[in-house]
Amino acid sequence: MWLAWASMVLIGVVSAIFGSIVGLGGGIIIVPSLVLLGPSLFGETISSQHAVGTSLAVLIFTALSATWTYKKQGKVDWRTGWLFFATSGPAAMGGAAITNLIPQGPFQLAFGVFMLIMFGLMIARERMKPLQIDWSIKRTFTDGSGQTYTYGYNVTLALIIGAGVGISSGLFGIGGGSLFVPLMVLLFRFPPHVATATSMFVILLSSVLGSGVHLWHGNIDWYLFLALAPGAIVGGRVGAVIASKLTGKQLMWLLRVTLLLVAIYLIVKGLQEM
Repeated sequence: MWLAWASMVLIGVVSAIFGSIVGLGGGIIIVPSLVLLGPSLFGETISSQHAVGTSLAVLIFTALSATWTYKKQGKVDWRTGWLFFATSGPAAMGGAAITNLIPQGPFQLAFGVFMLIMFGLMIARERMKPLQIDWSIKRTFTDGSGQTYTYGYNVTLALIIGAGVGISSGLFGIGGGSLFVPLMVLLFRFPPHVATATSMFVILLSSVLGSGVHLWHGNIDWYLFLALAPGAIVGGRVGAVIASKLTGKQLMWLLRVTLLLVAIYLIVKGLQEM
């Protein structure tokens, strides 16, 4: 039992560090870990619904810890964050409700495909240059270091992206930053560190609403939550500090390889159980 508890704490720390560095939120690691390691650690399978609900509840603490650190660094674009949340929040509630309708096998298959898409977006983010589009809304943002950036967006497109990210957040328990950050950087020319920080703020708000729906449906495993949350709080702060000091390229490659391997495993396992 102590080994299982220690493993959950470690997963919470690692997922939060990865999540806050690249704006993922950490659920991309927590959910597969709970689904795949449940039998070996606890002797029983953890349902996809409980994995997603617990992950999203833990993400509240990861995002709160990271957002607080980014706030002190002056990297959060609050105005844009509230715009994304206008559709991301309600959509996260809808995604959370849909989770209860998906059996274990199809969920693992869908999650594996989703992780492959995330893998592709991470590669694209490194290789593609931001689109030079003259968006109707212009933003000038000065971060905590005094550096001023200019970028822009289309309100309708931003709301659509927010809705898409919100649904995936509530459905998969991942927070949504894995979609937000690449799209903010590539489409709207956000500086990566501002995109990551702002994404964590939106994740915080959306996770609260999505977790409320999962709580209503009884999808939060409080034992797992109590094991994961302390690590998430610590990892969120550590990750935000690391992100301000390092490029994180080696860590990003480690995350990409992990995403690819776990995605393939989930797809194979999902197909076997269908």
